[in-house]
Amino acid sequence: MGMTMTQKILAAHAGLPSVEAGQLIMAKLDMVLGNDITSPVAINEFERAGFCSVFDQNKISLVMDHFVPNKDIKAAQQAKQSRDFANQHGIVHFYDVGNMGVEHALLPEKGLVAAGDCVIGADSHTCTYGALGAFSTGVGSTDMAAGMATGTCWFKVPSAIRFYLTGQLSPYVSGKDVILHIIGKIGVDGALYKSMEFDGPGLAALSMDDRLCMANMAIEAGAKNGIFRVDDLTRAYMEGRVHHPYTVYEPDPDAEYEQTIHVDLSQIRPTVAFPHLPENTKTIDEAEALKIKIDQIVVGSCTNGRLSDMATAAEILKGRKVAKNVRAIIIPATPWIYKECIRLGYIDIFMDAGCVVSTPTCGPCLGGYMGILAEGERCVATTNRNFVGRMGHPKSEVYLASPAVAAASAVTGFLSGPQQLERRK
Repeated sequence: MGMTMTQKILAAHAGLPSVEAGQLIMAKLDMVLGNDITSPVAINEFERAGFCSVFDQNKISLVMDHFVPNKDIKAAQQAKQSRDFANQHGIVHFYDVGNMGVEHALLPEKGLVAAGDCVIGADSHTCTYGALGAFSTGVGSTDMAAGMATGTCWFKVPSAIRFYLTGQLSPYVSGKDVILHIIGKIGVDGALYKSMEFDGPGLAALSMDDRLCMANMAIEAGAKNGIFRVDDLTRAYMEGRVHHPYTVYEPDPDAEYEQTIHVDLSQIRPTVAFPHLPENTKTIDEAEALKIKIDQIVVGSCTNGRLSDMATAAEILKGRKVAKNVRAIIIPATPWIYKECIRLGYIDIFMDAGCVVSTPTCGPCLGGYMGILAEGERCVATTNRNFVGRMGHPKSEVYLASPAVAAASAVTGFLSGPQQLERRK
């Protein structure tokens, strides 16, 4: 029986000719990732186990992005512990204030992950790098500690669901809408411990930012990982960024999938996930009919803080004002993206519209800071989770949407799509 993309990568890193779903393996790692919340826990376990050195100073990334610049004493202590560990062990890829960005936007941008890599991170959205044709998945901090010391991790080989994409995206429809549409169809456990593998002619309609967004949210369907077939666009993205050898793995023609789900991109409308699960989706047409008044919007995060997301928000906000009593928060995901926003005039557009622009940070996505919600408040966010209390008070509400919907909602003061603005002219 043939293998899927994920199974081929795992077999190669386990030194095996083949693997099959359910098999337990030990695989070599190309990158181990931690942030300012999860790294201290991993460091404690690393030291408790008696490890004295890391397996490779170039294959560990520590990114201070959740509560940095530090929001309180605890956050400062966590960052200091990570900083001291990085200095002690000569970690090359340590990113702190001044050069840090949201981890899952920063690593692909810097070329630290590539096709065919095997990557773990002590953050559930590490699955983002599957957009490049890598196997990447989130793990606990104990596994991160073992990975930093040994360069290996154990896995149960996942079975796979194939998502065969066709068609073209309609105006103002993005990868965020596609993945929300898919999660709405299969549910938050629809791909539980499975690999979500994306291919088909519709891939050509998706930018790298679209793919990074979709792979990022594979975990919201319960998946072990999400992965895209490598094409010319993937190769062009990696060229000039990636400086380590990489391998492209294609699925075998007789690869075994639990099911194949066909997705016609041309049929997808802007989509919103209502509280309190990413599967609770409605099209923008259904959402607008409910006339939901909002208090805040956030454009940013490891899901939608990339340059194309900033461009979309700027296009909609240009020459317009944020509605009264709405707080609009824009968070470019990396320093490079922030600088490009300045160069392209997006920051002026955001500030002229009445937005606040933050330094790169995860911030409000996980209820950290830079936009915590009070009781009864509603936020339209381009983030990836809308669980109870995710962005603040347990009686607040988070609506997950694309940057286009978030920006349009900021202008109208209600959950709205960008075409609502056109109708208001």
